Amino acid sequence: MTDKTNVTETVSEMSAEEKESFASGITTEGAKEEYVAEAAETGIEINDEIVERCPAAYSAKRENVQYGEYTHHTYYSETCGMERGYSILLPADYNTDKKYPVLYILHGIFGNEFSFSEDPGIRIKEIIGNMAAEGYIEETIVVCPNMYATTDPNQQPGFNAEACLPYDNFINDLVNDLMPHIEKEYSVLTGRENTYLAGFSMGGRETIFITLQRPELFGYVCAVSAAPGILPATDAYMSHPGQMTEEEMCFAEDALTPEVFILCCGDKDSVVGTYPKSYHETLERNGATHIWYEISGADHDNHTVNSGVFNLFKQIANDKR
Repeated sequence: MTDKTNVTETVSEMSAEEKESFASGITTEGAKEEYVAEAAETGIEINDEIVERCPAAYSAKRENVQYGEYTHHTYYSETCGMERGYSILLPADYNTDKKYPVLYILHGIFGNEFSFSEDPGIRIKEIIGNMAAEGYIEETIVVCPNMYATTDPNQQPGFNAEACLPYDNFINDLVNDLMPHIEKEYSVLTGRENTYLAGFSMGGRETIFITLQRPELFGYVCAVSAAPGILPATDAYMSHPGQMTEEEMCFAEDALTPEVFILCCGDKDSVVGTYPKSYHETLERNGATHIWYEISGADHDNHTVNSGVFNLFKQIANDKR
């Protein structure tokens, strides 16, 4: 365990690129290149089988598909006592006469509402747009919040327990402030069957925590490369007091559980290591129904995010066929 002083120095010395790798994943070679899928590559079998990597035809831009664009907005958070920002992706033909399901997707540590919207290696826009264009899923609104729900505008993320507390507070901001704002300002379908939650790294950790605490709100969930800290732990960066005990890491006996609850991680993850697998094993011991898979050869990278998003929507497509 590194002492607090050295950790603080390490954080201050980290480059923007290094922080981005925690926030939205290590950028893999070629991830920033734009490419166009050949029409012959399209078409997937819609079933409940997991595909380790998102097929290239679904992470690529297509010449015959119109995609929405991310825009940035703010809302007032009673939880935090301040205006907070979010990026939102509306379908290209967004129309208030129609209602849309919504995905809330949570960034990793050091990230913000721009982490996914401005990372070219993250293909959420393309995956959802392509699957909707082929009629597998409904056109979907995507909300990228700033998950650092601090009440102190001067507080910054860091590798210590106090600096991580605002991430644990995000459940309150999400449920009490952001979701009501989105449902008021945009034409969204409500109800758990139309409300999806996903997250990467620290966002994956909070996705699991939020799902266990408020399972009645989200019908489809995916936690990608979830960071340590749900359970007490000490990793290479800090000691985590834990949000719950192993025995508490389950759904309440009478809870409405998600239709789909996915946990996944690269099997070569150099940042969170085997913590996601330990969450899977704890949930399994406690009888919490979920899907677990590993992405062969993947690190803490954008392949895992794209894989998780693709498989989440593949499950949605299978359920709503």
